[in-house]
Formats: sequence, C-alpha cells, structure tokens
Amino acid sequence: MPGHLLSIEEYAALDGTGFTELMEGRLVTSPGSGRRHDVAVCLLAGQLERQLPRGLAFVVRNDLDLCLAPRGEPGFARRPDLLIVGRAAIARGDGLFRADEVLVVAEVVAADSRRTDYQVKHDEYADAGIPHYWIVDITGPVSLIACQANGSGYADAPAVRGTFVADVPFPVKLDLDALVP
Repeated sequence: MPGHLLSIEEYAALDGTGFTELMEGRLVTSPGSGRRHDVAVCLLAGQLERQLPRGLAFVVRNDLDLCLAPRGEPGFARRPDLLIVGRAAIARGDGLFRADEVLVVAEVVAADSRRTDYQVKHDEYADAGIPHYWIVDITGPVSLIACQANGSGYADAPAVRGTFVADVPFPVKLDLDALVP
C-alpha cells in the first residue's frame, strides 16, 4: 500500500492489484456484491444490448476517471456496474474511461452500497458531468431512478417500477422485474 494519496495516474498503474476505486486519492476495496446483484447487472446489460443505438456500447465494471482533480493530484475513480459509452472510447483501448466519454452510468444497489449509490456516487457523477445516472434498486419491488444533468447537478425522476421507458438519452424500454430471477 502506498503511503500517500494517489493520483489517477498512480491508480491506473496499479492495474490488476484488486483495488476497485479511488476516493480523493484513497484506495477503496469493495467486497463482492453477491450473486443476485451480479445477475441483475448481466440481465440489465442483456436488455440494453438489443436497444443501444449504433455507435454506443455498454461495458460492465470498468474503471472510470471522474476527472474531478487536476492531473498529479489525489484523484477520483469509480468502477460502476455498467457504463454506456461511445464506441470511440472503447476503440481508444488504453487507460481508464473518462467521465466525458460516458453517456450513462448505472449502479445496481447492493445492501452494502445503498448510501454510496444514492448519495455519494450521485453527487460525484453529477460533478463529473456525466449526463445520465440510473440507480437500479433490486430490493423489494425492483425500481429505477433516472437522474439527468440539469446544469447544477441532477434532476431525479420519480422511481419507476415494472417497465422503464425513456426517449432520452436514447429510446429504451427495460423490464425491471426481469432483472431478478
């Protein structure tokens, strides 16, 4: 473990060490979220795959540089459950995805990430300028909250249950109940 706060560059150099996120230069490990959570992420990706417009792609659990700190300063990196990015970001093929390459970030809420997903990541993703943040909660009846950038953070739509339908940022229809076996 380094004895100092890490920059994004130093974090990226740790590739493969098992650390999953960087918060203000501090390494944060994340325990496994469980089988139910992982299945929900895969099923969400499967539904999206058939509906994404040409030029967009999804990736699961990839490092994301939030670009919230100047280069060389203690940085911020997250590993969201799912990202929707332009194919050019995938073709770039090197380093972490950057916040300005992300159209949608989705987090599936786990028991140990509730506060982080609803509050901390909500604010960080908004501060990073990510246009859309989807919070998928698989506890109780499955729900999705679509958060859209509005210039001063996110405007959060009411939670949707059953079927999520949207035209923005692209036409999509998700069967939320199908996310849990």
